[in-house]
Amino acid sequence: MKIIILGAGQVGGTLAEHLAREENDITVVDTDGERLRELHTRLDIRTVSGAGSYPMVLRQAGCEDADMLIAVTNSDEVNMIACQVAHTLFRTPTKIARVRAAAYLTRKGLFAHEAVPIDVLISPEQVVTDYIRRLIEHPGALQVLEFADGRVQLVAVRAIYGGPLVGQELGFLRRHMPSVDTRVAAIYRKDRPIIPRGDTVIEADDEVFFLAARRDIRAVMSELRRLDRDFRQVMIAGGGNIGERLAEHLEHSHRVKIIEHDLERCTQLSERLDRTVVLHGSATTKRLLEEESIEDCDIFCALTNDDEVNIMSSMLAKRMGAKKVLTLINNAAYVDLVQGGEIDIAISPQQATIGSLLTHVRRGDIVNVHSLRRGAAEAIEAIAHGDTQSSRVVGRAIGEIDLPQGTTIGAVVRGKEVLIAHDDVVVESGDHVILFVIDKRRLRDVERLFQVGLTFF
Repeated sequence: MKIIILGAGQVGGTLAEHLAREENDITVVDTDGERLRELHTRLDIRTVSGAGSYPMVLRQAGCEDADMLIAVTNSDEVNMIACQVAHTLFRTPTKIARVRAAAYLTRKGLFAHEAVPIDVLISPEQVVTDYIRRLIEHPGALQVLEFADGRVQLVAVRAIYGGPLVGQELGFLRRHMPSVDTRVAAIYRKDRPIIPRGDTVIEADDEVFFLAARRDIRAVMSELRRLDRDFRQVMIAGGGNIGERLAEHLEHSHRVKIIEHDLERCTQLSERLDRTVVLHGSATTKRLLEEESIEDCDIFCALTNDDEVNIMSSMLAKRMGAKKVLTLINNAAYVDLVQGGEIDIAISPQQATIGSLLTHVRRGDIVNVHSLRRGAAEAIEAIAHGDTQSSRVVGRAIGEIDLPQGTTIGAVVRGKEVLIAHDDVVVESGDHVILFVIDKRRLRDVERLFQVGLTFF
């Protein structure tokens, strides 16, 4: 696939790295020549220096015969105009744009085909807000991802001493909880993946990814660790777009406080939010945290635009008694360094956004893609089409499907019915199949499974 990426920042660069490894023809456009040289040296891609919204620059990048344009520069306006130019002058089939400003996102009809012709809008702030919201709804989870309109969830938890399943074979889980159906999709032990089997033994400190219907998630989590009590008191450092959206969602079910250093922004937040307490000050100020009884806080969310402020305020809050701390970190290199110590959960907004973009790049009828473990693995929701003659999966039991190495099927969703993947479950046309892929070199093989051909022999 020939793809042009506008913007060589964190998201654009990470996306180029993902897609270049999968044998796509990638061109990256940016005004930062040094960043382009660094990407070109490291990856097998083309680079073009210039403004992504200029017709000549797009022509130079090969927009005339490109399959897809992905505009992820730091400017909403450049992203929007680039899509307009690509549509008007080059008839580019698929145009994806990152748009942050709510002033654009809330205008109905603005992104219609006859207006600003953007096929897919990506709002990183909304993606990250939803991601954090799910973590707050499932205390103790490291990651919570949704499939099939939320009917199925993939949850990552760290197994701890004392969990009923720790030290037991996975087959014990089914005997111990006969009324709950679940599937362990993968286990990471000391950062190395393990494909689970019935005789696989869970060890303390394993990172366990399991799939289950939404209603069964907490029951399965209780087998791997003692359940944390529900979060009630939430403190948010940073009243930007993400902080405001999160407070807006939580304030009617939780007690929420926001700390914001900009006085004018504090005034805006206090006018827009109904029940949230808005505090003017710095989240790295010990006295302010003491005055606001940080020791009673169930979860402290550091969501400012400054990584250092987020890390330092999180460490301070944890040492002063906050039960859990969640930290937003833009520099991906920091994420692995800080998570698991005093910082319970570190979130990379780039990785959260990448999944939304990959959904529209994958071949076959792929409706959901989530990037896992900082891009090392993927969870995919694909729709099966065709029949036994034209499809490699339709009409076959899961145990009969020739899955690529390192790939497991976790669940099949048929209408409103959730079928956890067992070997005798037969895939039908129209089923949503949820797969876990730990070897990303096999992604093309996974996509081919769900591509309908004239016939397969």
